This record gives sequence, structure tokens and C-alpha cells, in this order.
Amino acid sequence: MKIATWNVNSIRTRQEIVADWLKTNPVDVLCLQETKTVDKTFPHEPFEALGYHLYIWGQKSYNGVAILSKTPATEVNLGFASVLGETLTQDWDEQKRVLSVVVNDVRIVNLYVPNGSSVGSDKYEYKLGWFALLKQYLEILLARSPQDLCVCGDFNVALEDRDIYQPKKPNHIMASDAEREAIQASILALGLKDSFRLFTKAGGHFSWWDYRRGGFARDRGWRIDHLYLTPSLCDRAVACTIDVEPRRLERPSDHTPVVLEVK
Repeated sequence: MKIATWNVNSIRTRQEIVADWLKTNPVDVLCLQETKTVDKTFPHEPFEALGYHLYIWGQKSYNGVAILSKTPATEVNLGFASVLGETLTQDWDEQKRVLSVVVNDVRIVNLYVPNGSSVGSDKYEYKLGWFALLKQYLEILLARSPQDLCVCGDFNVALEDRDIYQPKKPNHIMASDAEREAIQASILALGLKDSFRLFTKAGGHFSWWDYRRGGFARDRGWRIDHLYLTPSLCDRAVACTIDVEPRRLERPSDHTPVVLEVK
């Protein structure tokens, strides 16, 4: 089974790129982030023609997540409230960032984590609060069956300095101590592991490059797109790779796919 994650930075703009990639890389599940469209305007046809079932939670111009699966999914949960209840989540689901399904007895959680803008800003505090809510969400899912869990998506955090082309100051957004501690508390402390690091220890591997200042041409990248696995799923993992090729295309997303293979 192959599971891929990809922030496409507008599915309507990149639909041809994504469809072409799937023709060459027919993964079993593709988790998309930043789809930037409401559900009724999501381009269903090119993906259904390839044999995918679509599960979508989007909004106009911003955010949005979707899961494409070769096998029909069960237990489709849109947002935090579908698991935690509306009383606890209140307005956290106004931004469409969380979608989970079960496919082939694996529970897959697709996330588009807030960027946070700048350290100390209101958006930064929102990001840290969002991670705290995510922990409660994952704790409930881990108590359910099936317990093989893959949490993937655009985390907008480089977990370590080796995940950035050069180390950043402690107050740099996406690399601050508090953001890294938030991933530690909400994901790693629950026993999940970074699947890419099961196979690749070296730095210099990135999944996002800024459009500005020749980020990709100069390989000034960040590894911020992750797939985290429960120990039971780690035991089944055989590979996790970053496919840089889509980033070389004309009008690409600023992110590129990360692909996990489990037996």
C-alpha cells in the first residue's frame, strides 16, 4: 500500500499536474492540502477517471483538504468536531484543515497545519492552540479500531535543523522551539514516528521551496511535509521518499509529494 501527501497550492490550478503524476505514480491513497476550493468546484472528473474515490473538505480561496483513494474509505471524519464534538472545538473548524478516513484497515489523518505567520503573532498563538486540539483528536482516534494510524500532511514545521537548508534562529517561524515542542507533544509523545527518518538520516532532503529568491534553483528548501506512523505501522513500512520531479515542472506547487510504502 502506498500513501502520498502533497500540498498542491490550488487543486484547480494543478489538477493536470496531479493527474499526470498519478498516472505515473498510481498510489493507493493521495492526501492533498491547500486545495483552495469549495467541494462542488473540486475537479472530480480527472481523478475519478483514474479510479479514485474522492473525500473532500474545502473552502473558497484558502485551506482545504482532500483524500483520493483507490479503495472506498470508511469512517470519514470532517474536521475536529466530528471526533471531539462541537462544544470543545467551537470555531476551530472554520478553517478546513482536518480530514480522516479508514482505508484497508489503516486510519489516515490528513492535516494542513496553520502557518503561524510570525513568532508571537495572533496567528502563531492560533497555531499552537491548534496543535493542542490535535493532540486530543489523535488520542481519541488512537483508542479506536483500527489502531494502525498514519498522520500526514503539511505541518508547516521543520522538526529539526537538518530539515532546513540552513539552521534558523530560535524565533524563526516554522522552526521555533515552541512549534517543534508542539509536534513533540501532540504527535511524537503519543508514540508516532517520522516515517522519512526511518530510512533517511541525512539532512539536505526537502519537500518545500519558497517561490521567491530562487528557492528551488538554489535548493534552499525545508522538509515540512511529513507522514507519522504508529509503531505497528512503522513495522510494516518499507520506504518513504520525496519525489522532487513535480517541483521542476512549469507552474508547480511550491511543495512536492512525499510517498510512504507499507507492506
